[in-house]
Amino acid sequence: MKIDVLASTKLGHWEGTRDMLRLSGLEAGICYMPKDYKNLIREQIDKTMQRANGTVENGHHSVTGHPSYNLVLIDIPKILAMLLNNEKEYTTSEKSGRYTVMTAANEEERQLYEKWREKFAKMIAEEYPEIPARTVNKLAMENARLFISVFTPATTMGYTVSLRQANYLIGFCEKMISESNLTPFYQKLIPYLVEFSDNLRKIVNVEGLRENFGRGFSLFGSEEREEYFGDVYSTNYLESFVGLASALRHRSLWYEMRLPEEKMFYAAPIIAEDSETFAEYMDDMHSVADNFPQGMLVEVNERGTTEAFIMKCHERLCGATQPEICQQTRTTLDRYILSTSKRMATKRIAEELRKLKGKIKCQMGFSCRQPCALGPEQVFSRKI
Repeated sequence: MKIDVLASTKLGHWEGTRDMLRLSGLEAGICYMPKDYKNLIREQIDKTMQRANGTVENGHHSVTGHPSYNLVLIDIPKILAMLLNNEKEYTTSEKSGRYTVMTAANEEERQLYEKWREKFAKMIAEEYPEIPARTVNKLAMENARLFISVFTPATTMGYTVSLRQANYLIGFCEKMISESNLTPFYQKLIPYLVEFSDNLRKIVNVEGLRENFGRGFSLFGSEEREEYFGDVYSTNYLESFVGLASALRHRSLWYEMRLPEEKMFYAAPIIAEDSETFAEYMDDMHSVADNFPQGMLVEVNERGTTEAFIMKCHERLCGATQPEICQQTRTTLDRYILSTSKRMATKRIAEELRKLKGKIKCQMGFSCRQPCALGPEQVFSRKI
């Protein structure tokens, strides 16, 4: 076996759409080349471009998945990052609200963010005096960001995407813009879709790739899904925007969300255990409810295979994850075991899942380079 490099990313370099299509034409030529690919590279460019354009026109879009763009998306809202991250085909590096100070879109959110960052820091330091100040500050920021709107344009992310997918995304935006209703949520979202698609069109613009066979963004579900646990599973639960955003990064699973009629919010256990603090927290959340804060709960449907769920357990049953998603994964595991143990045909699945029950990542054969901030014995009982 021999491996040659046909193309690669170069820092600071940008290829125009024609050159990207040429690469896809060469990739298409590999499928039925009479000799080796080095002869293919030496062919006339016009012949390569004819082949490239022909594959686009004929709907054979897979070859345009080879060339890709390394983009930096600056000042995009969290909800747009969630839409992109649910489409599976990408590599992303996103500015973290867990490790950096968030920027609020208005004075009200900024004051709530600073107020609760200070409150959380004090509560965490008192509850867990053994953890270092740096960790206290990180956990305080992680929870205070729940007051920041999912529409606040404060996220920066590195986003690598293929020529094909970039054009599909433009088509997805156009579809949602034309079909969206006039609810407050979509009224806030549409301007960002317009801005995103307009800017992306300046970089990638292959009209034939917009014909994506009626597909659109997959995040927003239109109906409630039935629950089922077997070789495949489907489960429904409530989760905050920020919890769902984290879950979406597990690309072997399928997620949809819907906005519930009642406005509800996630609160860390350290908040929920004190009635006076909890009431103050919820009052503040309700005060910015119309902005759709990241702590707002949404209806989530999660679907996948047993194997993919086991992989999720390996990642999410861990002290380094957010308590919300850790507990939610644990709850789904318990429900999965209970449901499959009742049927003879699925008892083998229940036995496999029982091997994970009560365990955390480092007890499942994985080596963690950084120890849990609160220790492995507190992963499921931690308050923050």
